[in-house]
Amino acid sequence: MKRLSLILLAAFVATQNLPAQPWAKEKLEKSPRHGEWVKLKHDSREVESFITYPEVKDKATAVVVVHEIFGLSDWARNVTDELAAAGYIAIAPDLLSGKGPNGGGTAELGGDDGARKVIGSLPPDQITADLNAAVDYVSKLPSCNGKVVVMGFCWGGGQVFRFATNNKDIKAALSFYGTPVEKQEDLARINCPIYGFYGGNDNRITAMVPKASEMMKQAGKTYEPVIYDGAGHGFMRGGEAPGAREGDVKAHDAAWERVKKILGKI
Repeated sequence: MKRLSLILLAAFVATQNLPAQPWAKEKLEKSPRHGEWVKLKHDSREVESFITYPEVKDKATAVVVVHEIFGLSDWARNVTDELAAAGYIAIAPDLLSGKGPNGGGTAELGGDDGARKVIGSLPPDQITADLNAAVDYVSKLPSCNGKVVVMGFCWGGGQVFRFATNNKDIKAALSFYGTPVEKQEDLARINCPIYGFYGGNDNRITAMVPKASEMMKQAGKTYEPVIYDGAGHGFMRGGEAPGAREGDVKAHDAAWERVKKILGKI
């Protein structure tokens, strides 16, 4: 009986350590593009990050990908590969670096629930410094043309909006179903256009868009939100998962086309 209990416990632990999105990991493993782990260093901190390079002839614009509340998942890493497939350098920093056991990050936190429990404790200034480090790193790569865009999802979508108030060098911010900045004095510091992507069935977030539009207009800033009918929260991840809802699939595909058009103009 004791041996059986140990076997069951081991099986449970192994299950908890399985990738949250095995289909995303499979896509990554089949990609012909070069992806690798790098450490971003600033002050006394190291931020584990995943970067993917496009197969292009000329220098490319870079995109910093800000992950969801679930941390740096396989899906978030796959986003960097999809951006590279479109011709862009893309890096996704694990903003939960140092929050896991023995100084680990998302992978050591035991899955989505572990990430959710600690992500709210991240100091805003630390998040800004981590993202600044990512922008600085990719902008100085020999293969980069010096232009950097930030793009975030869910929790990361809100962080991208906030980051735009703290970094004057980024060329654009793409916020996917994230909470907008709510203080007029903060909006005044934004120096780039913000493009919003929202689900029509995600009223918890989408209901904030009209007020954000008015505030950005008063601040004299560019804010272009698009609401995708029939899509729920997290439609970019959900829209490519097995068994995806039709509304999420349509929104995912339309949003990717919009992303590529926006990046193509920068």
